[in-house]
Amino acid sequence: MKKSSVQEFLSGEKHRILIPQDEMQQRIKELGEQISRDYQGSVPILVGVLNGAFIFLADLVRNLTIDCEIDFVKISSYGDAKESSGHIRVLKDLDADIEGRDVLVVEDIVDSGLSVQWLRKYFTSRKPRSVRFVTLLKKLGSARVPYEVEYVGFEIPNEFVVGYGLDYAQLLRNLPAIYVLEDEED
Repeated sequence: MKKSSVQEFLSGEKHRILIPQDEMQQRIKELGEQISRDYQGSVPILVGVLNGAFIFLADLVRNLTIDCEIDFVKISSYGDAKESSGHIRVLKDLDADIEGRDVLVVEDIVDSGLSVQWLRKYFTSRKPRSVRFVTLLKKLGSARVPYEVEYVGFEIPNEFVVGYGLDYAQLLRNLPAIYVLEDEED
């Protein structure tokens, strides 16, 4: 797929809506309620995995009824590709000390499980009280390693998706819903 503007993407025929915006917002509200119950009496630190999780994290935080702190980590395993390379690099580390803290890692999408497995080990080595994961999307049938995600917004088919923070070559993150990016013959 060649790079194009959001308007060109939306006016084209190489996509379909997988999850509409209103459906996502309802599910994020439910996740916020569940997380608020589970962390009652705690002040967890939510760690957004950049770049993709920033929109989901912002909406999730607005639906929490508990105090929380926010930090970010940026890792790379994709580059501009559609599939993970399996090699993970830290591009931005945490600013906060998480020792003795409840950490909730916020992902946009989990597919191979490599990032989840790596991040769990990476954060656990810093001696937090707990490390859990929440993801907006979990791709079915794409796991390459065993992993656990405690909170899942939606389970989706193993298709390439964009929008709501998820990108293709750093574009299309600002689409308001989740779209399946159909293959193009070039």
